Amino acid sequence: MKPLLSIYHYLWARLSSIWYRFPSRRIKVIGITGTKGKSTTAELISAILETADLKTALSSTVRFKVGEKSQDNKLKMSLPGRGFIQRFLRQAVHANCDWAIIEMTSEGARQFRHKFIDLNAFIFTNLAPEHIESHGSYEAYRQAKVGIARELERSPKAGRALIVNGDDKEAKYFSNIKAEKQIAYHLSDLEPIKETARGTEFNFCEQTIVTKLIGKFNLYNILAAMTFAETQGIAPEIIKEAVEQFGGVRGRMEQVGWQDFEVLVDYAHTPDSLRQVYEAFPGRKKICVLGGAGGGRDKWKRSEIGKIAEKHCDKIILTDEDPYDEDPEEIVKDITAGIKKAKPQVIMDRRLAIREAISRARAGDVVLITGKGTDPYIMGPNGSKTPWDDAAIAHEELEKLKTS
Repeated sequence: MKPLLSIYHYLWARLSSIWYRFPSRRIKVIGITGTKGKSTTAELISAILETADLKTALSSTVRFKVGEKSQDNKLKMSLPGRGFIQRFLRQAVHANCDWAIIEMTSEGARQFRHKFIDLNAFIFTNLAPEHIESHGSYEAYRQAKVGIARELERSPKAGRALIVNGDDKEAKYFSNIKAEKQIAYHLSDLEPIKETARGTEFNFCEQTIVTKLIGKFNLYNILAAMTFAETQGIAPEIIKEAVEQFGGVRGRMEQVGWQDFEVLVDYAHTPDSLRQVYEAFPGRKKICVLGGAGGGRDKWKRSEIGKIAEKHCDKIILTDEDPYDEDPEEIVKDITAGIKKAKPQVIMDRRLAIREAISRARAGDVVLITGKGTDPYIMGPNGSKTPWDDAAIAHEELEKLKTS
């Protein structure tokens, strides 16, 4: 069955590229892969290019954008199939876009959705364990990511650029991809880095830049985008303007409302990404609505997520997320197995869990709602979908609190 499915998906990719007349040949394309940071990096690149008066198209976990037209991604797929990407690229060509920016995932690569796209540039952000059960092993997951990068090697376009996070332990597997321009970026490239009243200040290309984005992981995302921009000859002052004006991405460390405590929604759904979110708030009391453990996948990480939450959170609230066909209470029990000393509160109704977290917050605290980001549904049994938006729900509960 698997060989037949592989042929089926390959033919879809091939035939759609023919049907839409190989649109990637008519537009500059950058692919971005990694476990974390793809959406934010893609949005930063789009912002920099637009500040340089270039027109962009964007396909990401968060949204699909062609020029000035944008719509939320409600497909629950970062890299959609059945000809979607080829159609997207053709639309970008028709709209006279200069660049198309595409998130490329290992799950999408298994179905050849990254094929027949001629790349001008490629970014590798980082790699951490994810999708282990569907790929069979971490090594297979890594190889799927490397396989995506090899599309840059196969591209006939001139001046191809490879941008790799040189601080990541898996960088060596990507650094040997052949390209005319090969750059490894390092966080030390931004030193000196310091926190100021306005945000995080760093240096790049002899420019002092201040970003509103929170966390070391976002510095890596910014650095990836700026390094790409540098390979395209975009002036440092334009890069600075775009980064300083960039306010963030929905569902990625998204600030909800303004009060004397913070409420943030983030997509963090791997142990490493969760740890980095928590570490972005040292010395702060953290009330954590814990997610990131959907049904039927990556069961290995559930206890790890619990362990990380216990280490960093002052209050842990466990709740439902995307159980699919699995018993949501069993998922919560698996997370609880990693929590040895703390006593997490279990509230299976996600709205009530968010309400409880917000009601407990006091001045200076931070409420962190993780796992879903901009996911538009809670996925239940037999393919059922409950419309959802963590940030919107949090905002509603904040308003209720203010009027109660």
